Amino acid sequence: MTQSIQHLLLAVVQEQDLDAATRALTEVGAPVTYLSSAGGFLGRRNATLLIGLPAENEERALESLRQTCRQRVEYLTLPMEGTPLPLPAPVPVTVGGATVLALPVERYEEI
Repeated sequence: MTQSIQHLLLAVVQEQDLDAATRALTEVGAPVTYLSSAGGFLGRRNATLLIGLPAENEERALESLRQTCRQRVEYLTLPMEGTPLPLPAPVPVTVGGATVLALPVERYEEI
C-alpha cells in the first residue's frame, strides 16, 4: 500500500546536522533522500533533503528539523583592509539551521 504524498519538503541543512536530522525524520515516519550540496556564501558543505509526506505529517517533520538543525556562530578570519600587513580579523558568522521549502505534489507514482 502506497501512502498519499501531498507535499515535498526541500530542506537545506549543514552537513554536521545531517545524521541527526535524517534519524529524527525517519522516527516520525518521514522518508528522506538527501543530495550533497555546497553553500554559496561560505562554500561550506551541506545537504539538501527531499522529504515526501502526507499533509498531516508536515508539522511533525518541521518540528524534527527545528530540534536537530541548530544555528551556531563560527568565526571566519578575513584580512583587514588598509593595513600594511594582511592581519586576519575574526568575524562572527551565524551558520546552521535549516532552510525549508514546502511544495505541493500534484502527482506521486512509484515505478
